[in-house]
Amino acid sequence: MEQQDQSMKEGRLTLVLALATLIAAFGSSFQYGYNVAAVNSPALLMQQFYNETYYGRTGEFMEDFPLTLLWSVTVSMFPFGGFIGSLLVGPLVNKFGRKGALLFNNIFSIVPAILMGCSRVAKSFELIIISRLLVGICAGVSSNVVPMYLGELAPKNLRGALGVVPQLFITVGILVAQIFGLRNLLANVDGWPILLGLTGVPAALQLVLLPFFPESPRYLLIQKKDEAAAKKALQTLRGWDSVDREVAEIRQEDEAEKAAGFISVLKLFRMRSLRWQLLSIIVLMGGQQLSGVNAIYYYADQIYLSAGVPEEHVQFVTAGTGAVNVVMTFCAVFVVELLGRRLLLLLGFSICLVACCVLTAALALQDTVSWMPYISIVCVISYVIGHALGPSPIPALLITEIFLQSSRPSAFMVGGSVHWLSNFTVGLIFPFIQEGLGPYSFIVFAVICLLTTIYIFLIVPETKAKTFIEINRIFTKMNKVSEVYPEKEELKELPPVTLEQ
Repeated sequence: MEQQDQSMKEGRLTLVLALATLIAAFGSSFQYGYNVAAVNSPALLMQQFYNETYYGRTGEFMEDFPLTLLWSVTVSMFPFGGFIGSLLVGPLVNKFGRKGALLFNNIFSIVPAILMGCSRVAKSFELIIISRLLVGICAGVSSNVVPMYLGELAPKNLRGALGVVPQLFITVGILVAQIFGLRNLLANVDGWPILLGLTGVPAALQLVLLPFFPESPRYLLIQKKDEAAAKKALQTLRGWDSVDREVAEIRQEDEAEKAAGFISVLKLFRMRSLRWQLLSIIVLMGGQQLSGVNAIYYYADQIYLSAGVPEEHVQFVTAGTGAVNVVMTFCAVFVVELLGRRLLLLLGFSICLVACCVLTAALALQDTVSWMPYISIVCVISYVIGHALGPSPIPALLITEIFLQSSRPSAFMVGGSVHWLSNFTVGLIFPFIQEGLGPYSFIVFAVICLLTTIYIFLIVPETKAKTFIEINRIFTKMNKVSEVYPEKEELKELPPVTLEQ
């Protein structure tokens, strides 16, 4: 009874843990979502500003092609910056810690927010392009560091729920940008610089508030070798003094890590003991972006117009789709510990697969069957629901869970790079796929959803309510290597300190 009571205390959501989660996610993940959507509504106004600025300098207006190219560069700077940010994750978290990396990352939000807010007054579209690169770097860092930080703060029974919170705030950021981007709010001639500059507000709040919360106990004990600080951080997070069992679990992980030392990205690709973990993350991160989620959003306005939604109302329907995304991601926070990661991934990708197939048929027949455009709308909403349940939130959570401390930063660098390169690729080539295949474009995404679903069914194990060491042992058997790391055979004899928790 006493042991059960102790486990319940260890696994509760305390006020400190809840606030640390909200501040980390709002200050970082929210900005990612906000900057994804912020340039969509004022796109024509911004292109007009580009043209007027060019005319003020040269006395001539830009032709269509250079203007389109300049706008494409502006949009694509964000995912390109995200790729650069992913490469910075390992050095930043190892040098500054998880919390320190998030605080440092605010530079890449506050500076561009000021630049974008002043771009119209300064009559410089170059400031916007540079700023999009910088906020992309911010998003690339935060999309990897926030799940890592929260995954290391949370007790194992809350790791899934808290791991989904960053994705929830990404969807909230998208929705807020869509609402602020309504034409009668900020998507107008005077308002669009304010719309872009608002991204600095969450960063400023995080910069003020996050220093009051603990650093990752795992980082403090395993990498800084400061057991007293790690114990104090755990006591603050758990709300009571008896944290010896968790300290023992982290110490056991530390012993396992000594066998491998720090694992760089190159070493990560060479290690047989991490083969299936690495392949799983590449497949899941690639499947997440290449399954067509950005293309669905890109195509949504056209689908709504073809269904007879008046052009002036499309912006409200798009915001409604964003609201559905938020609600379903919010649901995922509560069901991820109930249903598990594996089931949500299988369910989510399966829904996306069916939605893509039906959408293809609906788009092909929409000119011949009067009610078919409405089926297209249902498919878009169904796809958003499916993606929000599993493919969007779960992959980043799994990186935290299936890698130990020494390999986790490099794993996030690989996963983040795949994420942003896939994002960039879809944005770059989808217009050409759409032009070449027309309504059959989504067959490509359906195939990717199918292949990813098959891989998850065959390979990805359930990680719900397991310690990092227990999860590592599952993959040890899959990789057909000795316990924990082959370099240290004697680690097989480590006492199972925490396995009975």
